[in-house]
Amino acid sequence: MQETHMSATTQAAPAGVPSLDVDPFSTEFFDDMHAAHEVLREAGPVVWLAKWGVYGVARYAEVHGVLHDPLTFCSGRGVGLSDFAKEKPWRPQSIILEADPPAHTRTRAVLNQVLSASAMKPLRAHFTALAETKVDELLARGSFDAIADLAEAYPLSVFPDALGLKQEGREHLLPYASLVFNAFGPPNQLRQEAIERSAPHQAYVAEQCQRENLAPGGFGTCIHARADAGEITHEEAPLLVRSLLSAGLDTTVYGIGAAVYCLARFPEQLAKLRSDPTLARNAFEEAVRFESPVQTFFRTTTREVELGGHAIGEGEKVLMFLGAANRDPRRWEYADRYDITRRTSGHVGYGSGIHMCVGQLVARLEGEVMMAAIARKVGSIEITGPVKRRYNNTLRGLDSLPISISAA
Repeated sequence: MQETHMSATTQAAPAGVPSLDVDPFSTEFFDDMHAAHEVLREAGPVVWLAKWGVYGVARYAEVHGVLHDPLTFCSGRGVGLSDFAKEKPWRPQSIILEADPPAHTRTRAVLNQVLSASAMKPLRAHFTALAETKVDELLARGSFDAIADLAEAYPLSVFPDALGLKQEGREHLLPYASLVFNAFGPPNQLRQEAIERSAPHQAYVAEQCQRENLAPGGFGTCIHARADAGEITHEEAPLLVRSLLSAGLDTTVYGIGAAVYCLARFPEQLAKLRSDPTLARNAFEEAVRFESPVQTFFRTTTREVELGGHAIGEGEKVLMFLGAANRDPRRWEYADRYDITRRTSGHVGYGSGIHMCVGQLVARLEGEVMMAAIARKVGSIEITGPVKRRYNNTLRGLDSLPISISAA
């Protein structure tokens, strides 16, 4: 495929900022990410990524600081490389992820209510029953691909129903979410191919977000009801449903895939989980820290600001390496160890601050009940073939994880 305007011209670093010849959106980077993250963290609190002409922060303190200063580091100019003040977004921009206060405050409040802890309570029993059924079915098979048959199959069996989607057309959901996360990256092959193939997925999603296509009682209908109540406009409601469709599925798929991959590689942790199934939630949470399914997001400076001892001008893109922050030894003891008894609070796997993942409670519920079903039913997990990575500009996860499991 022709790669158009692909390689950004290497841009000189601002005075005093360590300049790195690292492309965080290349397959080489994805293949050896942890070594690259260490280079980024050790180079300094703020680095310059010459290939794309942006600042980068990979240490926990700076990433957390950027996430918690949304007035200075805004999202409204895009949380990907492209700056919406200078170029048109590839789709109408998100009124939640790509918005700033006060507009964001209003739309976020609606989603917080629709996806609240009390909204999760009635879902728990059903989500648990489906997780147990799925594990029983996989135990009967013995060998399977943990990505397609578990990490994807389980969320697809619960989330679209909870949202109120029709049965037909759901095969568009994962490709659409993958497209959204690829589009946050630079104009590389991953992004361009995703956008080129996107028309049918975009058309499906646009249609499913309309009120008449959503089942009563689901999250989608609840969002439209908030428009009736005057909390959001009727034009905003489908865009908020779209936000759940793009962010509510893929991230959970990658999270559950990461957790199973961890338990397969670290049998002593699986043994701990089996001896104490109350660790299920933390086993999932630690996998989100350890593997960080959402690796990066950008912010844009709204004014001149000092960060990590460097002055950064207005209108500059800053790339946050969430995955690197989640393994920063300055913040975590034995950062490169998967430990299901670790205190994981404070990790930035779901972001942090006002833009913290709005669907995190759904993801955590799905992850927890699946880990609990594994804890009760599975005696061993063994990797039986080559593990293949799936490449995405923003997400980190696997394409294939062949395993065999035995009953407890």
